[in-house]
Amino acid sequence: MPLNGLAMQNIISSETPDRSDRECYGPEIEHNTFSVSQMRRRQFVGLIGGAAAWPFAARGQQKARYPTIVLVGLVGTSGEGARRVFESACSEFGLVEGRNIHIVDRWTEPSKMRAVVAELVTSAPAIIVAFGTSVLNAVREATNSIPVVFVGISDPEGVGIVANLARPGGNMTGLANFEPSMGGKWLQTLKEMAPHLTQVGVLRFAGTQVRILRNIEDNAASSGMKVVDCPVHDGSEIRAAIGAFDGQLGVGLIVLPDPIFETSLSLILEQAAKQHYPTIYPFRSDAQAGGLLSYGINILDQLRRSAFYVDQILKGARPGDLPVQAPTKFELVINLKTAKALGLDVPQALLARADEIIE
Repeated sequence: MPLNGLAMQNIISSETPDRSDRECYGPEIEHNTFSVSQMRRRQFVGLIGGAAAWPFAARGQQKARYPTIVLVGLVGTSGEGARRVFESACSEFGLVEGRNIHIVDRWTEPSKMRAVVAELVTSAPAIIVAFGTSVLNAVREATNSIPVVFVGISDPEGVGIVANLARPGGNMTGLANFEPSMGGKWLQTLKEMAPHLTQVGVLRFAGTQVRILRNIEDNAASSGMKVVDCPVHDGSEIRAAIGAFDGQLGVGLIVLPDPIFETSLSLILEQAAKQHYPTIYPFRSDAQAGGLLSYGINILDQLRRSAFYVDQILKGARPGDLPVQAPTKFELVINLKTAKALGLDVPQALLARADEIIE
């Protein structure tokens, strides 16, 4: 049944990835102007009807005046802006900080994430909202009972985060940001921007996004391009991965979505500019910061939409009964200043499709 009212902020885009695997997700999200109050009026009746209430009391929530919602991510990803967006979205459901919920946000370095998450889990929050794949990995290691809403996760079924997108099961649900088919779209868009490329390095957080990588490889094979897998854990490994291409010609980079790349964005931008590597990024903010181009979702809009799941879980829905949702609209942003610095002439067809052009 359609999720009337669970709608994304309208984003104009001329292209969307292949949706051949769309049926594995939950009901399609309408793409009118997002209205949390509208969502509130049209509840998830068909999806959560009859679901047993999640046992908050078993985790000691009866000791608190009101439930604690933890928002956790890597430092430098969204921070205060993310908290403001989340608080605003929650308030439209009647969930107000200091009145009937308590929101705790923690933003930390990758090396400290496991320790921070362990501390948060010990405090027995009602719900954890995890921002990004590498963050969610730490949360999964720390708990399999506290309800978790994830945001910005690529291919959650493919990496084993959920058993099924329509009925994820367990203690997790949330919003996926990219499907495997996006890999080919990133490669095609980068190649259109820089036709001279003969090989591309794919920066990904180690152990994740394998199906996206395979889609890039499949698309590259048809055009005779070489794909180099660059799995990394931190800034030093990112520097080494990019540095491995020194002296080679026709090199481009694809940065897959993960908070670790947002915290290391200045390093990636510096290395890509230094070596003249055309690079495509997953988020608008990456191109605004100086990246050549980006093609992807509005990540803060996903965080805003996560408040719906928080509201449903607090009302008794099981996370595993709430389907993972996927976006269908994407933004193309081109940075003409960076293109000029790289000596690239941006094709008119690409400019015509852009949602934003930075000059």
